[in-house]
Amino acid sequence: MQLHHTIWLFQCILAMGLACWLSIAALNNLHAFHGSVWAIGNTMRMDPLRQDPTIDTPLLRRALTSLRLHRLALLVVLALQLGAAITAWSGVVLFLGGGIGDALPWLNLALCAMAAFLLLMHLGGLWFGYWIAQESLQTTHLVLLLWTLALFMLFNARL
Repeated sequence: MQLHHTIWLFQCILAMGLACWLSIAALNNLHAFHGSVWAIGNTMRMDPLRQDPTIDTPLLRRALTSLRLHRLALLVVLALQLGAAITAWSGVVLFLGGGIGDALPWLNLALCAMAAFLLLMHLGGLWFGYWIAQESLQTTHLVLLLWTLALFMLFNARL
Protein backbone atom coordinates (compact mmCIF):
# COMPACT_ATOMS: atom_id res chain seq x y z
CA MET A 1 0.00 0.00 0.00
CA GLN A 2 1.32 3.43 -0.87
CA LEU A 3 1.96 6.14 1.72
CA HIS A 4 -0.62 8.57 0.37
CA HIS A 5 -3.30 5.84 0.57
CA THR A 6 -2.55 5.19 4.23
CA ILE A 7 -2.65 8.92 4.98
CA TRP A 8 -5.97 9.19 3.15
CA LEU A 9 -7.34 6.22 5.13
CA PHE A 10 -6.16 7.66 8.46
CA GLN A 11 -7.65 11.09 7.72
CA CYS A 12 -10.88 9.50 6.51
CA ILE A 13 -11.24 7.38 9.66
CA LEU A 14 -10.66 10.43 11.84
CA ALA A 15 -13.11 12.55 9.82
CA MET A 16 -15.76 9.86 10.23
CA GLY A 17 -14.93 9.50 13.91
CA LEU A 18 -15.29 13.25 14.37
CA ALA A 19 -18.65 13.28 12.59
CA CYS A 20 -19.86 10.33 14.67
CA TRP A 21 -18.66 11.87 17.94
CA LEU A 22 -20.32 15.20 17.19
CA SER A 23 -23.55 13.45 16.19
CA ILE A 24 -23.64 11.33 19.34
CA ALA A 25 -22.88 14.35 21.54
CA ALA A 26 -25.76 16.29 19.97
CA LEU A 27 -28.12 13.30 20.11
CA ASN A 28 -27.27 12.70 23.76
CA ASN A 29 -28.11 16.31 24.60
CA LEU A 30 -31.35 16.11 22.61
CA HIS A 31 -32.38 12.76 24.06
CA ALA A 32 -31.50 13.68 27.66
CA PHE A 33 -32.26 17.40 27.39
CA HIS A 34 -33.52 17.79 30.97
CA GLY A 35 -30.56 15.88 32.38
CA SER A 36 -28.16 18.02 30.38
CA VAL A 37 -29.90 21.18 31.62
CA TRP A 38 -29.49 19.83 35.16
CA ALA A 39 -25.78 19.13 34.59
CA ILE A 40 -25.18 22.63 33.25
CA GLY A 41 -27.28 24.07 36.06
CA ASN A 42 -25.25 22.08 38.57
CA THR A 43 -22.14 23.95 37.45
CA MET A 44 -23.85 27.33 37.02
CA ARG A 45 -25.49 27.08 40.48
CA MET A 46 -22.05 26.08 41.77
CA ASP A 47 -23.62 23.15 43.63
CA PRO A 48 -20.40 21.10 43.84
CA LEU A 49 -18.83 23.89 45.93
CA ARG A 50 -21.74 23.72 48.39
CA GLN A 51 -21.47 19.96 48.97
CA ASP A 52 -19.52 18.55 51.91
CA PRO A 53 -16.88 19.56 52.43
CA THR A 54 -18.24 23.01 51.63
CA ILE A 55 -15.78 25.29 49.90
CA ASP A 56 -16.29 28.87 50.98
CA THR A 57 -15.10 31.15 48.22
CA PRO A 58 -16.09 34.65 47.11
CA LEU A 59 -16.72 33.14 43.67
CA LEU A 60 -20.01 31.74 44.99
CA ARG A 61 -21.52 35.18 44.30
CA ARG A 62 -21.36 34.26 40.60
CA ALA A 63 -23.84 31.39 40.99
CA LEU A 64 -26.82 31.54 38.64
CA THR A 65 -29.95 29.65 39.61
CA SER A 66 -32.14 30.60 36.66
CA LEU A 67 -33.45 27.51 34.88
CA ARG A 68 -33.98 29.66 31.79
CA LEU A 69 -30.29 30.55 31.70
CA HIS A 70 -29.34 26.89 32.12
CA ARG A 71 -31.61 25.96 29.20
CA LEU A 72 -30.26 28.82 27.10
CA ALA A 73 -26.69 27.70 27.76
CA LEU A 74 -27.56 24.18 26.63
CA LEU A 75 -29.40 25.46 23.55
CA VAL A 76 -26.32 27.45 22.49
CA VAL A 77 -24.07 24.41 22.97
CA LEU A 78 -26.60 22.18 21.21
CA ALA A 79 -26.87 24.54 18.22
CA LEU A 80 -23.07 24.51 17.86
CA GLN A 81 -22.99 20.71 18.23
CA LEU A 82 -25.66 20.22 15.58
CA GLY A 83 -23.94 22.66 13.23
CA ALA A 84 -20.62 20.93 13.81
CA ALA A 85 -22.13 17.48 13.18
CA ILE A 86 -23.82 18.57 9.96
CA THR A 87 -20.69 20.24 8.60
CA ALA A 88 -18.52 17.29 9.65
CA TRP A 89 -20.78 14.84 7.77
CA SER A 90 -20.71 17.17 4.76
CA GLY A 91 -16.93 17.04 4.98
CA VAL A 92 -16.95 13.25 5.15
CA VAL A 93 -19.14 12.99 2.04
CA LEU A 94 -16.87 15.40 0.16
CA PHE A 95 -13.79 13.59 1.46
CA LEU A 96 -15.04 10.28 0.11
CA GLY A 97 -16.01 11.87 -3.20
CA GLY A 98 -13.01 14.05 -3.86
CA GLY A 99 -10.41 13.92 -1.12
CA ILE A 100 -9.20 16.16 1.65
CA GLY A 101 -9.00 19.26 -0.53
CA ASP A 102 -12.75 19.25 -1.16
CA ALA A 103 -13.58 18.31 2.43
CA LEU A 104 -11.20 20.64 4.23
CA PRO A 105 -13.39 23.77 4.43
CA TRP A 106 -16.25 21.72 5.89
CA LEU A 107 -14.08 19.79 8.33
CA ASN A 108 -12.43 23.03 9.44
CA LEU A 109 -15.85 24.61 9.96
CA ALA A 110 -16.94 21.61 12.04
CA LEU A 111 -13.77 21.94 14.13
CA CYS A 112 -14.42 25.67 14.56
CA ALA A 113 -17.92 24.95 15.91
CA MET A 114 -16.51 22.19 18.11
CA ALA A 115 -13.82 24.50 19.49
CA ALA A 116 -16.48 27.15 20.09
CA PHE A 117 -18.77 24.91 22.17
CA LEU A 118 -15.84 23.38 24.04
CA LEU A 119 -14.45 26.81 24.85
CA LEU A 120 -17.91 27.94 25.98
CA MET A 121 -18.10 24.98 28.33
CA HIS A 122 -14.53 25.42 29.52
CA LEU A 123 -14.74 29.19 30.02
CA GLY A 124 -18.19 28.89 31.59
CA GLY A 125 -16.83 26.27 33.94
CA LEU A 126 -13.88 28.49 34.76
CA TRP A 127 -16.25 31.38 35.55
CA PHE A 128 -18.28 29.16 37.89
CA GLY A 129 -15.23 27.67 39.62
CA TYR A 130 -15.45 24.12 38.32
CA TRP A 131 -11.70 23.66 38.65
CA ILE A 132 -12.25 23.63 42.43
CA ALA A 133 -14.66 20.69 42.70
CA GLN A 134 -15.15 19.32 39.16
CA GLU A 135 -11.59 18.66 38.07
CA SER A 136 -12.50 15.71 35.87
CA LEU A 137 -14.98 17.84 33.91
CA GLN A 138 -12.33 20.50 33.35
CA THR A 139 -9.85 17.83 32.27
CA THR A 140 -12.39 16.39 29.83
CA HIS A 141 -12.93 19.81 28.24
CA LEU A 142 -9.18 20.37 27.95
CA VAL A 143 -8.59 16.94 26.39
CA LEU A 144 -11.40 17.51 23.88
CA LEU A 145 -9.88 20.89 22.97
CA LEU A 146 -6.52 19.18 22.42
CA TRP A 147 -8.23 16.57 20.23
CA THR A 148 -9.84 19.38 18.23
CA LEU A 149 -6.47 21.05 17.76
CA ALA A 150 -4.80 17.77 16.77
CA LEU A 151 -7.51 17.07 14.18
CA PHE A 152 -7.15 20.58 12.78
CA MET A 153 -3.39 20.09 12.40
CA LEU A 154 -3.84 16.62 10.88
CA PHE A 155 -6.43 17.72 8.34
CA ASN A 156 -4.48 20.83 7.36
CA ALA A 157 -1.01 19.27 7.25
CA ARG A 158 0.64 19.02 3.87
CA LEU A 159 3.35 16.50 3.02
